[in-house]
Amino acid sequence: MEMSFTVWFTGLPCSGKTTLSQKLFHYLKNRHLPVHLLDGDLIRAKLPQPLSFNRHDRDLHGRRLGALSLELNQKGIISLVAAIAPYRETRAHNRRLLPHYVEVYCRCTLEVAESRDVRGLYARARQGQIPNFTGISDPYEEPLNPEVTLYTDRDDVETCFHLLVDFLNKSGLLTRAQEFLKTQRLTRLASSIL
Repeated sequence: MEMSFTVWFTGLPCSGKTTLSQKLFHYLKNRHLPVHLLDGDLIRAKLPQPLSFNRHDRDLHGRRLGALSLELNQKGIISLVAAIAPYRETRAHNRRLLPHYVEVYCRCTLEVAESRDVRGLYARARQGQIPNFTGISDPYEEPLNPEVTLYTDRDDVETCFHLLVDFLNKSGLLTRAQEFLKTQRLTRLASSIL
């Protein structure tokens, strides 16, 4: 559907992807827009056959999230994805797949991301307990041309969120979605009167 789009939050673990995607989810919900949040960690945990964290499985996971986003978009639902998606090729594939794809790079230094890690994953990865951990034993390939770069290590959540919403407004994506929703409501109202 023309009004639908996907916002893909990418970045190191603990860079702010989930926090910002949840904030945007509630913002769009409060405006009565059809929206769904795909959290990469939660989706991965629900898979019947667990994926590993090797390059092949990470790429497969990213592509599956892209396919789910496409299904949502085709049903007129805005898709928000919070997933590390560490490889450029996976993100490039999803950019080609999804007609209205907005890549949001949650840029954060490794040091700041590590300091935010309440689960101790970075420490366990440094001790060799977690193989293929992005930023430690597996690379994170920074986006070359994201639509939005948010400096989550420098700016607070509110500042980052307002920069993102400002982009979505200026790009026309939010306006189109709201206009489409208004047209749908008027059409339903007119058909109920006739």
